Amino acid sequence: MKNVIVLAMHGAPPRDFPRAELGEFMSLHSRMEHSAVSHSPALESRYEELEKQVREWPRTPANDPFHASSQEIAEALEKASGQKVMVGFNEFCAPTLDQAFQQAAESGAERVVVVTPMMTRGGEHSEKDILQAVEKARRKHPKVRFVYAWPYETVEVAEFLAEHVKRFAKD
Repeated sequence: MKNVIVLAMHGAPPRDFPRAELGEFMSLHSRMEHSAVSHSPALESRYEELEKQVREWPRTPANDPFHASSQEIAEALEKASGQKVMVGFNEFCAPTLDQAFQQAAESGAERVVVVTPMMTRGGEHSEKDILQAVEKARRKHPKVRFVYAWPYETVEVAEFLAEHVKRFAKD
């Protein structure tokens, strides 16, 4: 069975995106994401325009170290797993999760394993947003098995952190 891993990352706005537009986008983002009220078509259109600009802004390690780190993790995960890894972003960066899932399905994947470094329960992105995107992909691609490899076992997270701490706690 051909597997593809999609690394579901959060995303961050690029540091060199124009400040005025970023402020407008973040204000609209908050209004759109946290309001049950419908918005005018003009407001929704402006939000979509700004979101596209933010997501498609050219990324470099200097203007978006989070994006660069996401790519580094994907490369290391691909090497460690022996599986093809694609990155999808929940917010602020391209490709979106939907786009990454589409690309994985089009690559001939029979199973797409979705994993995120968001390890703790209680986060809206890991508990809701990514799960909703996975469920949408399942409906859109019924012949592909989408598996969301989350949540993490608390003990496993603690063991991972304990091993990491050992590197910094040596005398």
